[in-house]
This record gives sequence, C-alpha cells and structure tokens, in this order.
Amino acid sequence: MIFENMDRIVFAGDSVTDMGSTNPVGEGLFDSLGKGYVRLVESMLAAWYPELALRITNSAISGNTSRDLLNRFDRDVVDLNPDWVSICVGINDVWRQFDVPAFKELMITPEEYESNIEQMILKVKDKVKGVFLITPYLIEVNREDMLRARMDVYSDICRRLAAKHGCTLIDFQKMFEEYCRIRHSCCLAWDRVHPNQMGSMLMAREFLKHCGFDYNK
Repeated sequence: MIFENMDRIVFAGDSVTDMGSTNPVGEGLFDSLGKGYVRLVESMLAAWYPELALRITNSAISGNTSRDLLNRFDRDVVDLNPDWVSICVGINDVWRQFDVPAFKELMITPEEYESNIEQMILKVKDKVKGVFLITPYLIEVNREDMLRARMDVYSDICRRLAAKHGCTLIDFQKMFEEYCRIRHSCCLAWDRVHPNQMGSMLMAREFLKHCGFDYNK
C-alpha cells in the first residue's frame, strides 16, 4: 500500500468524480464525498486498511473543463496541502465540441488541454508524494464513433504527460473498453459517461489497482 497514515488524497475533476459531492470541496461524513468512485475508494481503504487514517477530499465540480479546473486549482487543490493528487478531467472539453458546437468560448482545443493539464501537474508534483493522472473516457468500444475518436486524442495527451512527468497513469478508457467487450455500455452508464454504481465500482477498482491495494489483506 502506497498510502501512509494521515495522508491526504485530493481528487480533482468534473462530474464523473464529483457525483454529488459537496462543492467546492467535499470530505468527511455522510454524502460529502458524493456517490461515485471517490466514495468507494474511501470506503474500501477504510474497510481493508483500518489502521490507516486517510483524509479523502473530493474537489471535483460537475461541468468543469480543464480550463475551469485550472482556474480554481490553487484554491481547491494546492492550498489544501495534499500528499497525493488525482486529476481526472477532459470529458467536458470534448463533449462541448459536440453538444454545443456553436459555443466557441467553451471549446478547449487539444493544445489548450495539454497546457492546462501540464500546468496542474507542475503546480503539485514537487510538493506531493505522487500524482495520479486519469484519462478522460467515453464508454464506447467503437473507436470510429466521432465522440470516442475525439476523446482518444485527449486520452493520449494524458498518457504522454504522465510519462513525461512521472505521474501514475490510470487509464479509465482502456479499462472500460476491455469490460465492454463482454457487457454493453448501457450496463454502466445511460449516456456513456456518468457511471452507475457498477461503473463507479470498476473505476474504484482500477484506481486502487495502482495503489498497492491488497484484497487478501
């Protein structure tokens, strides 16, 4: 297990991380962490590793693009003095290009996306024990789908930046694609983006896979 007693893990992102959490920063009891994979990660760590007191913070806000997250990154991530930071953003950067294509002010090009993500990494990587960089995704196995093809461009940026800066890459896109070779995406998310409990469990499991989590402990 890579986490140590009293570590603080801050999850930053958009709606798939937010999932009804308290905004701008959610943590503590009841539904403050939301009902998605962040809550499941917190619950599983507490259940399997009761000797570790870990502070899990959800700093995601629904609807955020990478530009939005970068604009509040100091307040909602850096200033919280985390030991670990997880960054999962980009779905809205791509989605807005398709659902409101006339809103040019909302468009986040791949070039801007790469700059935004890299600035976030540089703000924390020398201050924390580690940075998790999570790919944006579309729960769709057909890579010819227009939205999936565009999302892959942004996922590739995360893979490249993770390698460049020594971040731990968590590839939700690859994970969902492998799962959906067996089960259809409608089992996980009605809109191919926002996960139900099954989808959230897959995300939590994938995250913990990179944390030295031992189910047999």
